[in-house]
Amino acid sequence: MRRIRLVLAYDGTNYSGWQYQKNAVTIEEVLNQALSRLMGEEIAVIGASRTDAGVHALENVAVFDTENRMAADRICMALNQWLPEDIRALRSDEVAPDWHPRKQNCTKTYEYRILNRKVNMPTERLYSYFCYFPLDVEKMREGATCLIGEHDFKSFCAPRGQAEETVRTIYSLTIDRQGDRIVLRISGSGFLYNMVRIIAGTLIRVGTGMYPPEHVEEILDARDRRAAGPTAPARGLTLVSMEYERQLRERIAGENKDWSYELDQSRIAQTGRAYLTIRRCAERDFDRLLLRVTHQAVRNGALEVYACDLEGRAAEPDGPEPGGGTAGEETCVRSRIDPQRAYGYYVFQKMESGEEGSTITGDHEWYRTTRAGYPRSAQKNGKDVNDNWLQEDNDREA
Repeated sequence: MRRIRLVLAYDGTNYSGWQYQKNAVTIEEVLNQALSRLMGEEIAVIGASRTDAGVHALENVAVFDTENRMAADRICMALNQWLPEDIRALRSDEVAPDWHPRKQNCTKTYEYRILNRKVNMPTERLYSYFCYFPLDVEKMREGATCLIGEHDFKSFCAPRGQAEETVRTIYSLTIDRQGDRIVLRISGSGFLYNMVRIIAGTLIRVGTGMYPPEHVEEILDARDRRAAGPTAPARGLTLVSMEYERQLRERIAGENKDWSYELDQSRIAQTGRAYLTIRRCAERDFDRLLLRVTHQAVRNGALEVYACDLEGRAAEPDGPEPGGGTAGEETCVRSRIDPQRAYGYYVFQKMESGEEGSTITGDHEWYRTTRAGYPRSAQKNGKDVNDNWLQEDNDREA
C-alpha cells in the first residue's frame, strides 16, 4: 500500500465545499470518483483544508492510499484527464504511509479579495466581494495589527465550528490596494471555521467607518462571536498556499497580554523531552495553555514534557501545598500545575530535586508528564487508536 500526495487547485463556485455531502456535489466527491476510475480501486482522499462552499484554492493538499503501481509523479497528469475543468491536480508524489495533511505543522495562507468601486465587474463577481462604499485601507491596516500573534480567536469563529480550542497564531496579515482592488492576505498556523471571512467582514466595517480601528482589539478580547462583524461572502476567499514545516523548530514562544510562555523542543530528537516554561498566564487561560502546548509538544514527537509555572499562585499562610504539608507562616507562591488532576489525558507529576534525567536547574517547581499512562481506547479496524485525539484537527476552515 502506498500513500500519494496531491497538490490541487480549484474554482469552488460550482461546489458545496470540500467535504463530502449526501445531497450536494463537493470537491472531495469528484476527486474520489475520478481517482477510483483512474486507479481501478475504491479511493477516499483526505484533505488538508476543508474549504467551505464557494471558496477557491490555488494550492490545497490531499492524500490517498492505493495498491496501484503507477509512478507517483505521473498520477497528477493522468488524473486531470478524469477531472472537470474547474479542478486540477498540479503535482503528485509519494509520502510516508503515516503522513497526514492535517497532522503536520503547516503555515496556511489565504487571500480575501474585495472589489471596491461604484459598479461591479461581471468578470470578477465569482472571485471577489463587491463593496460599493469607499474603504479606508489605512484604517483597516491599523485595526488588523492587534490580530497578529497568538490569541484566542473565539470572536472570529462561527458558532457551529467544531473546534474546542480556539487559540490560533497569525504570522502575518497584510492589506494592499491596487486601483479598485483590495487584497487581504493572512498567514497562520491554522484557522477556525469561517475565521478568515469573519476577520474580513470585521475589517470591512473598519474600512467603511462603522467601527473605529481600536474596536477590533475589543472584539478580540470579548471572545464572543456576537461582538465581531459579519461573515464576508465565500466567493472572495482563496486558499493560496500550504507550507509544511521541514524541520522542527527548536523553540516556540507565545506572547500577548494574557500569557507568555516558551516551549523548548531542541532535545526532542535526542532525548524525547520537551520543556515548557510558563512565565505568566491569566487564571482563566492557564489550564487550556498547559494542555494545548503539552499537546503540541507530543504531536511534535515528545515522549516526556516538563512544565514549570514561574508566575504561580499565592498560597494562603499555613495552606496546603499541592503535594501535602503546609506553606508555613508567610504567604508563598506555588505552582498552578496540580498533580491531583488530569489535563485532558495528561497527568503531571512533581519532579524531585536532582531527579535522574531531569537536567533542569533553578529554584522553581517542575512537573513531568509522559505518554506511558494515557488511557487506551477501542480498536478500530484491528488497529490501536489510542492517541488519535492528540493529532486530529476537527475544525473546518474558511
